[in-house]
Amino acid sequence: MYNKKDLLKIKVKDLKISKGMKVRELIEGMRQIGGFSGQNLVHGIDIMEMMIKDKDSYNFLSFPADIISTGLRGAIANSVKYFDALMTTCGTLDHDIAKAYGGVYHLGSFEADDKELLKVDIYRLGNIFIHKDEYGLALEKYFAQIMNEIYKSKDYKKEYSPSELLYEFGKRMTDKNSIVRQAYLNNVKIFCPGIVDGAFGTQLTLFSQDHDFKLNILKDEIELSNIAFDNKTTGAVMLGGGISKHHVIWWNQFKGGLDYAVYVTTASQYDGSLSGARLTEAVSWGKVKPKAKYATIDGDITIILPIMFAALDIC
Repeated sequence: MYNKKDLLKIKVKDLKISKGMKVRELIEGMRQIGGFSGQNLVHGIDIMEMMIKDKDSYNFLSFPADIISTGLRGAIANSVKYFDALMTTCGTLDHDIAKAYGGVYHLGSFEADDKELLKVDIYRLGNIFIHKDEYGLALEKYFAQIMNEIYKSKDYKKEYSPSELLYEFGKRMTDKNSIVRQAYLNNVKIFCPGIVDGAFGTQLTLFSQDHDFKLNILKDEIELSNIAFDNKTTGAVMLGGGISKHHVIWWNQFKGGLDYAVYVTTASQYDGSLSGARLTEAVSWGKVKPKAKYATIDGDITIILPIMFAALDIC
């Protein structure tokens, strides 16, 4: 039964924005403005801060590849050290490696004529333009360079899990803005369950045809299972849906669910998709604990994430 006194406990206050206000000060000022999705943003920032400060919590950051085509790549690379594991898709590897070796992407337009772009060898990823030589050809060149170096090394193992192979790639990369490189430097695992779904996976397939090389995807699944059972407390910041989100919540159900969870999405829940599913739905599956601290933030990751990171001084 509702208690009127409890429901009317917190008053809405007018937000005052001052010259030179810091992002953290803005977020503090937003606590009592109402603001619909703004309240979820404030709540999500609080949860992420609690999660990172909880030294007993094993924390995931999951994200899809599309945002790595933008300048958010650098922000995510800088944030790697605040997490214990990354969960992402194959395209992240494609964009990260291409950019690490000089690939230049350009600002474009959602309204561009895609038939005309095809004629001039330009791929459109949302409003990002990528010349084909800056993506596929660049990746092929540097994949071959690094993979052959791994193959010829005295520590070559013939069989790798995706996370083990990406560790070896990170060891040999030099770009400080590379997510793969920063994961290696900070000893953070990169899990990529859909590693064959992209250019990197295609290159692995071609390499395996004339080299003694095997990819053991199930080895990472066993490790994720061990993480779930070995850690009493877990948390996740999940950017977008798809396989990267689901693989995090799937394995965490075996320990009773996540203890901290922040989800950012633009998808609608009314088509029943995982990307649209709010975290409260995950509670029904045991993937997020009923008493967990969790928030779903409706909004574009490229807008929301810089605000969250700046508010917490994650840089």
